[in-house]
Amino acid sequence: MQSTVMKNLQTLHLLPFLALACFFVKISGSISLHPVLTGPVMAYIGSRVDFRCITPDSLLPVTYELMGDGGVLIATVADLQGDQPASFYLKVTATLKGSYHCRATTGGSTGVSNSIKLTVVIPASNTIVTSEPFPPVAYEGSRIVLNCSVTKGSHLSYTWFFNRKEVTSSTSPLFHRTGNKLVMGMVTPEQAGYFSCMAWSTVQDTRRFSSSSEVKVTVKVYVSKPRISFSTSKVGDIHLGNVTCWSIRGSLPVNFSLLLDNKELRSVTATESLAAWFPVHVVPGLDMGVARCRVNTEVQELISEPVPLEVVPVGGDVKVEVEYLYRADSKLAAAILSCRLSRGTFPEVSWLLNNSVLPSEKHVDSHIQAVPSHYTLTDHGQILVLAKFSPEDSGYYRCRARNSYDDSGPWVESAAVLVRVTAHAHFATSSEQNDTSSTEWDVQNQTVEITV
Repeated sequence: MQSTVMKNLQTLHLLPFLALACFFVKISGSISLHPVLTGPVMAYIGSRVDFRCITPDSLLPVTYELMGDGGVLIATVADLQGDQPASFYLKVTATLKGSYHCRATTGGSTGVSNSIKLTVVIPASNTIVTSEPFPPVAYEGSRIVLNCSVTKGSHLSYTWFFNRKEVTSSTSPLFHRTGNKLVMGMVTPEQAGYFSCMAWSTVQDTRRFSSSSEVKVTVKVYVSKPRISFSTSKVGDIHLGNVTCWSIRGSLPVNFSLLLDNKELRSVTATESLAAWFPVHVVPGLDMGVARCRVNTEVQELISEPVPLEVVPVGGDVKVEVEYLYRADSKLAAAILSCRLSRGTFPEVSWLLNNSVLPSEKHVDSHIQAVPSHYTLTDHGQILVLAKFSPEDSGYYRCRARNSYDDSGPWVESAAVLVRVTAHAHFATSSEQNDTSSTEWDVQNQTVEITV
């Protein structure tokens, strides 16, 4: 009977505590939880990430669950103190990409955090430059596209280098960058060179990159219309001819052919210069036909103007003609003496003043006396220009010619023409013969008398 009384007294003493516990349970069941999830939005594959979940102002123990797409449970962490964040450390794999949130539970209450979408970034590897066309060889005006290709990589950016200098829109307007491509719409020879690229990505403050090796881009130049020239020489009693074919511009190699009367005689592939030489047999005085040069590339075929393969020896009459040039103020500026030949394909012309040979590009004799101080030879020596006048320039001028391929051959000379320069820069000319006809002009008190 006494023990029963004691048990009833103990039960009465515990009632307040039980009531207080029930009160706390009711209170905890009515708590609204608002967990917050923090963590990265991008991460390199193979790295480790840390997601943290915390319920602000929570004083009760909390259980946190990290949930993936579709509500898949990733991991669970218990916070017994109620005010500490729960950390979830994960190794990044390709399957880890997706959205994450955490669920917090305490007592009978549950709360769901914000969502974080994690992007898995794969660093670039094995970067190479490919081209369209391949290999990257094209003629000027064509289109070339370079691609910066990788075997692996995601979320990449690209940097291009031309001759080891970075290609930017401001420094390289001839290049157009789009995605992983470098586009040259109408290439020019200036865009030929060495290209490389770098593929890279950035996660937070970490950059990873992969660089390619250099690729040579060749821009070929279209060959210009070929030109042709014909020359001859003499070795002993044998006359040798040479036809030269050349182009002003173009990319090597090219093929030159010599056509005689539209039939190909010879051809050669030029690899070092845009020129080719073809020996031909010639006989002075005999018409050997009409020669042309033809140039071929993989995309072009051009033919030169015709040149007759004929060597006409110098002969017939040779004479000197004189012409005067005047300035805008009608004062005498120059006298032009021309050596006119009746015939001769390859003449060598020289001039004489008072029977002394004037120096030319071929023969310079510093000891010659009575040489005009200012004169110019043009048109292979057939024209003598007197550009400054003094009394020392007066005298008998004559020209002579012979075959340029025969240094031992005879000269054919003109008659002498007297050019007399007075102190007032007057010119008077006359032939060596004493003819009586004369012509006289008066221009602004300057008299030029020509007696023929």
